[in-house]
Amino acid sequence: MIQTLLAFLVALTLLVFVHELGHYLAARWCGVKVLRFSVGFGPALFSWRVGPDRTEWTLSAIPLGGYVKMLDEREQGASAIPSADLPRAFSRQSLGRRAFIVVSGPLANFILAIGLYGVINLIGVDEPAAVVAPPPAASAAAQAGFTGGDRLVTIDGRDVRSWNEVRLQFIDGLIERRPVAVGVARGAEQLTLSLATDSLPPGELERDFLRTLGLELGGGRVRIASVTSGSAAQRAGIRAGDEVIAAGGAPVTRPSQLIDLIRANPGRPVGLDIERDGVGLRIEVMPDAAASERPGEQGQTIGRIGAGIGARVAMVDVRYGPLESLQRAVVRTWDMSVFSLRMLGKMVMGELSWRNLSGPVAIADYAGQSSRVGWYAYLGFLALISISLGVLNLLPVPVLDGGHLVYYGLEAIRGRPLSERSLELTQKAGLAVIGLMMAVALFNDLSRLIGS
Repeated sequence: MIQTLLAFLVALTLLVFVHELGHYLAARWCGVKVLRFSVGFGPALFSWRVGPDRTEWTLSAIPLGGYVKMLDEREQGASAIPSADLPRAFSRQSLGRRAFIVVSGPLANFILAIGLYGVINLIGVDEPAAVVAPPPAASAAAQAGFTGGDRLVTIDGRDVRSWNEVRLQFIDGLIERRPVAVGVARGAEQLTLSLATDSLPPGELERDFLRTLGLELGGGRVRIASVTSGSAAQRAGIRAGDEVIAAGGAPVTRPSQLIDLIRANPGRPVGLDIERDGVGLRIEVMPDAAASERPGEQGQTIGRIGAGIGARVAMVDVRYGPLESLQRAVVRTWDMSVFSLRMLGKMVMGELSWRNLSGPVAIADYAGQSSRVGWYAYLGFLALISISLGVLNLLPVPVLDGGHLVYYGLEAIRGRPLSERSLELTQKAGLAVIGLMMAVALFNDLSRLIGS
């Protein structure tokens, strides 16, 4: 819990600071006087003044956001501003300068994401190689012609080396529900297979969509990653690190085979052929009966043995040179930004469940999980949330940066700013939209928390 909380606070403080720093630096570059730079809202915990303008830097009690307060006639009133400072008021700046100051916050988030992805690409990480297990006979992957041991080399023309890159590149085709062109290396043979995605049920992006299509990580052995104390697995003598060669008399080549067999046999013995430290063993385990928690399976009884089941697979060192690291970071940031917008658009159109919207509780959970995996996972999490923050702020909703850009666009068309009454009404509507989104996100977070 402490690690999760710290990881969340570090992430939130960093991302908000970078966003507001973008606004601040742009304002200073344009000659606008900045009165306050605040990370967080509410009462100030710490504050100090810096620079010739005596800008107040503040760390506030509520860390869910921040702001940069600039000299502005609309807020302070022209009569309250010394005449010498009026040219430095935000409201006195040209339309282009005001738009530049507003857009610089989201831009800073995108630059941060590029930097984080670039560091990951440059330092390199070990990731599971893009090798597939034998697909189930009735799956879309089997129908497309995939076989066990195939190494995936391209997805829709883009090079992939690791399983994580495969997942990322598949998303575009899944959103469009179109066939995905997959380049495959099969021994010395090079093939291009077309994998249909229209068989995916609605909402499958929330789960393991590659497995549903029949693509699972292969090139290794099914491995027991962990055993829960007092579980059926422990009672049977199964240990973490055991490799399962066969189950129920049939060879096991992928984790889902073993998982499905266990789920299908509550209260019935399942024979496992295991290799432990080079020695073959025969173990019989009796899965405990439990209620299924999967969507669409409410009320069904399944088997569980209380073990984490994964795979020991071939790994690949994914790293690039400085220029390619930066280029790939830019492309990935762009792809994830477009993906975020398209996901939001599909939620608005009713083509995707609003359950995909996450709030602070889910973000804190992901922060804690990624920090426990390792530095590279945490940096990747920071990059993804930074992109999401940048995209969210560019939405054309009043009170967000994108809403202000809409105001400036209308001002350019009309030749004059919107009236105070129009601004007031649209700001209230914008607050209502943001409040509704936050309520839905928090409801989703609590539903996941209670459901788990």
